[in-house]
Amino acid sequence: MLELDAVTKRFGGLTAVGEVSFRATPGEILGIIGPNGAGKTTLFNVISGFYPPDDGRVLLDGRDVSKLPAHQICALGLCRTFQLVKPFGNLSVEDNVMIGALTRLPSVAAAREEARRVIALCRLEALAGTAARSLPIGLRKRLEVARALATKPRLLLLDEVMAGLNATELREMITLIRTLHAEGLGLIIIEHIMAAMMRLAHRIVVLHHGEKIAEGPPESIARDPRVVDAYLGEEFVLAGP
Repeated sequence: MLELDAVTKRFGGLTAVGEVSFRATPGEILGIIGPNGAGKTTLFNVISGFYPPDDGRVLLDGRDVSKLPAHQICALGLCRTFQLVKPFGNLSVEDNVMIGALTRLPSVAAAREEARRVIALCRLEALAGTAARSLPIGLRKRLEVARALATKPRLLLLDEVMAGLNATELREMITLIRTLHAEGLGLIIIEHIMAAMMRLAHRIVVLHHGEKIAEGPPESIARDPRVVDAYLGEEFVLAGP
């Protein structure tokens, strides 16, 4: 579904992402981990069209989308959430999700119907009429996922949707991610909560200083000396299977 071919992104003299290559297959949950500053969110920005790569290619279903803007990539079925959630605060939860639906649907009525379906899936029905600005962080994270889902993606990129959640909210988010996967949605997840990533991801890509240093199933990543030395240490090994 998605292929990165030696993708590189520079900012002046800084190489934020350097020659990163990997593939994401349909129906897979792919995890991306690495320390702060490893280039994870920059990579998401390149994949989703917010930044063009300086070198390399991003292929979606075999088509080179490297130079397409974000809204065109979204229309092709790839959408992402943002680490810093910024809903339209004065609008209701339902209206926020409806805006996502309007990227693919021709009328407000159809978009509202789709928004209500997605809100139910994300267990936000009781808050549909609530102003987004009044939501705590855990519910804002869920709203961010709902707004992205309303664009009807085939591949969804989740940027730290579990960060800052309490134990109950974390369990609910993991359940939602598993539900989306069971419905056939492809997922790429950036996350620092390693215990959750170990349970969710089928395969993990590890970035360090903008470069890919490891790739494989969670159990091999947890025991990879390069990963332990570069990022996670003993605590990560213990968090593995």
